[in-house]
Amino acid sequence: MQKDSNKLMSKSHPKIKVFIADDHGIMREALRNFLNQQAEFEVVGEAASSEEVVENCQALMPDVVIMDISMPIFDGVQCASRLRRICPDSRIIFLTSHDSAQYLKECILIGAHAYVLKRSLSDDLKLAIITTSRGGMYIDPAMASRLRALLDLSKDAEGPPAVLSEREVQVIALIAKGYSLKDVSTKLKISVKTVETYKARSLEKLNLRSRAELVRHALENGWLSKII
Repeated sequence: MQKDSNKLMSKSHPKIKVFIADDHGIMREALRNFLNQQAEFEVVGEAASSEEVVENCQALMPDVVIMDISMPIFDGVQCASRLRRICPDSRIIFLTSHDSAQYLKECILIGAHAYVLKRSLSDDLKLAIITTSRGGMYIDPAMASRLRALLDLSKDAEGPPAVLSEREVQVIALIAKGYSLKDVSTKLKISVKTVETYKARSLEKLNLRSRAELVRHALENGWLSKII
């Protein structure tokens, strides 16, 4: 009876399929051991080069790809850009030792869903995987101040351009961070239909079409730093 119950739970809550990409074997082994110990995850593959990442992910279609920025053949940013085209449903997490705000900005602009530093706790990576797999976006807390400095945001900085209302900015900022329309609706306590209206009106005003364009605009205007 207990076994049947476990099977039912497994079917209703499938494990998050994770792919590991890092050119250091010890790092891949450590990640694989950690993830396989978690009930929520299943490691479905790994790669030591960006070429292997593209080839294997196209075949495996993982839910989440954990990737280093420094990879052989071509770097992780280029690799992620290719993955966004061939595996659009795979969520990309950069796990890196680079604490450069410029790297963070590049990763966000090409459509990455999370940026985690290797010196962070394992619980941070776990949270990033779960958050991104549910449609959200995760930025390592240690990077917040660096991103803010890069965008030259200050307490006295001017607000967003007058072309959008404050509510429209809130909706666009949350969507840019990876929240679904339903999540935005819940967070702002408005209907999904209203969220759709705000989104459509804002994109029309800004003349934006893709998520990458939306994220770029939100980033350049400092909207991603808004904690709503």
